[in-house]
Amino acid sequence: MTTTESRPVTAADIYAAGGITVTKLGENIGALIEGVHISGDISSETAFAIRYALATNKVVVFRGQHHVDDDTQYRFASTLGSPTTTHPTLTSEDNRTLVIEGAANSWHTDVTFIDRIPKASILRAVDIPPYGGATTWASTTAAYDQLPEPLKALVEKLWAVHSNEYDYAGVHADPKARGIAASNHMQNFTRIVFETEHPVVRIHPETGEKSLLLGHFVKNFVGLKTSESAALFQLLQDRIVRLENTLRWAWTPGDLVIWDNRATQHYGIADYGDHKRSVHRVTLAGDIPVSVDNEPSRIRTGDASHFSIVDPVDRFPGFDA
Repeated sequence: MTTTESRPVTAADIYAAGGITVTKLGENIGALIEGVHISGDISSETAFAIRYALATNKVVVFRGQHHVDDDTQYRFASTLGSPTTTHPTLTSEDNRTLVIEGAANSWHTDVTFIDRIPKASILRAVDIPPYGGATTWASTTAAYDQLPEPLKALVEKLWAVHSNEYDYAGVHADPKARGIAASNHMQNFTRIVFETEHPVVRIHPETGEKSLLLGHFVKNFVGLKTSESAALFQLLQDRIVRLENTLRWAWTPGDLVIWDNRATQHYGIADYGDHKRSVHRVTLAGDIPVSVDNEPSRIRTGDASHFSIVDPVDRFPGFDA
């Protein structure tokens, strides 16, 4: 087994040691990984190479993994980190896999209403509609990098309140998203209320990159009025979801996708009519975000220790995005 100290430090050498091929799908986000048979028995070199490719490309796609079931998906996830339970408020039969029926058609980063934001999610399409139902991801790192300097100076000092009891009507203009708030699912989603203050710009623990921490769980910016929060939120969100910063993936049988939840938002596209769409998700525990001034996120209410450990990671040696 290769130790951390003796691992190669260039992307090409890391991928070669892990026996994988990585092909970019876009300049700012997305890559296809080949050479891996998904299982719980992949080598530490392969796991490290996948983690490196994920941190570099934000979203990685595996194709032709028709053999994967819930147990295989969970065991594979365990080679890449520490799996969480299903969700802070939603439950499942095995308390490991979240079964998502339909599409979460609003831009978000998963579970940002708690302090220990998950580092990654592993998603597998189980029921694929005959058309539509793609998922789109956006790079929050690219969005930060593209900000003009005056906006960078502003957002690096801002903090935002994230809550699972979010106000779609107050902050978000999407009428479909507002409809979720009245559903039975939403009532279950908010049976335990969580609220956390996060820096709007967080530092990626593995790469040192800066990214924008926003999405539909943002309730308001600390110190700003509701109207000011709404206007600034929309300005920043519009930059995050620029088409140049996104990857749209149309699911086919055997696909499995991992995204870096510390550097992306995602959106499930509800354009499949009355057809069934079902995806299964396993989530990996993450760290507590820190600001550019190394200040950690602050809990206002809610204890997420039942959902996830805090699982900090080390900086990649010789990281080269």
